[in-house]
This record gives sequence, C-alpha cells and structure tokens, in this order.
Amino acid sequence: MSEQIICKNVTLGYEDGAVAENISFKVNKGDYLFVLGENGSGKSTLVKTLLGLTPVLKGEISGSVSHKEIGYLPQQTAIQRDFPASVWEIVLSGCLSKCGLRPFYNRAEKALAKSTMERLGITNLEKRCYRDLSGGQQQRVLLARALCATGSILLLDEPVTGLDPMAAADMYALIEDLNKNGITVIMISHDMEAAEKYASHILHLGDNVFYGTKEEYMQSDAGRRFLNVKE
Repeated sequence: MSEQIICKNVTLGYEDGAVAENISFKVNKGDYLFVLGENGSGKSTLVKTLLGLTPVLKGEISGSVSHKEIGYLPQQTAIQRDFPASVWEIVLSGCLSKCGLRPFYNRAEKALAKSTMERLGITNLEKRCYRDLSGGQQQRVLLARALCATGSILLLDEPVTGLDPMAAADMYALIEDLNKNGITVIMISHDMEAAEKYASHILHLGDNVFYGTKEEYMQSDAGRRFLNVKE
C-alpha cells in the first residue's frame, strides 16, 4: 500500500500560536479522505500546510507525494468567479508547475489539458469566458486545472459550496468517478451526508482529533457528536 502522505504528531498554526495539535493521519493511494470539523478547528491551516504554504510548527509530514504534486481546488471568492480568461487558458494553467523555466507550454502539456477537458466533459466550453459559466461549469473547469497539476492526488476545499443541489450531486459523482479510477481525494467539507456516502476515511479536527475509517468514525464520540446522535 502506497503511503502518499504521513502526518505524525503535527501541530498546525502560525508564528502567533497553534491552531490545532497532535494531528496524526496517513493518506494511501486511492483513499477518499474527508476532513471534518467546526469553523476554526484548523481545516484551512491544514490545507495551507499540505500545500507547503505554511510550515509545520511541530511534528513531521512525509510520504511519497510532495506538496508540489497535489492538485488543489480552492474555495472561490466572488472576484475569482469573475475572472476574465478562457476555459482553455485556465485548464492549461494547471500545467504551469511542469513548465519550469520555460515561458511556454509544450505539446505534451497542451495534450494533457485537452484530454483532461475531454475526461470532464468540458471540451465544448474551451473558448468560453470563465466568468460567463454557471457555478457547476466553473467547478468542472477548476477540477480540470487541478487534474493537470497531478496524476495522483487532489485536495478539494469545499468544492460544492454555492452550487445548487443538482450541480452539487454532479460534482460529487464526478469526484467519485475520479477516485474509483485511481485518484486519491482529500476533501475539506462540512457535508456529513456526503462523508457518509463517499468517504473511505475521516479526519475530524477539534478538541479531540479523530482519524480512522468511516465506519470507525460513525461509532466514535467525535462522530456521534458531529452527527448529533443520542445514545
């Protein structure tokens, strides 16, 4: 079993103090890990740390996948939704890390962008302006960009926020298909219903950190509190 990310006794935070402590979990190839927790529990800081944007205060993060190999789909702001670029330009920008010092995309990178668009069913949107798309279409474009950056692992931060129920269900189905075809998924979410349906493992951040399989989580104190299940 390939351990792509291993976190051991990690403390997350910034120079002015810790946000979350004693976090230990691992992500194996093909996992679908949901990261749950209340606001302020450290989910956003974990994202920044996994992406190499914020250093670990204590502990260690290792594994076979570096932060440069993680495809990231961030939460969108209103300004980002109004970005005046074409779909093709945005998807292709996922290959930037592969360019190194080259000031242009090569044939292989352009082929990857085209095949990824075909995979996600957005080839017909290639020449459209990103800001003119629906919320669901925009998320597909951003997912395609993230896939161009990685062949192995996606980090998705609340990917269905702001989508109508049909578009959200479509996005979840798309992510599930990618996972079943070998892409590891780490999803930051508040959606317990989706976690119950899709997760293989759950990391719950808070006063008492939990990591384990979905089934173990449902029986744990953290899971019961989050689900508001009364014994």
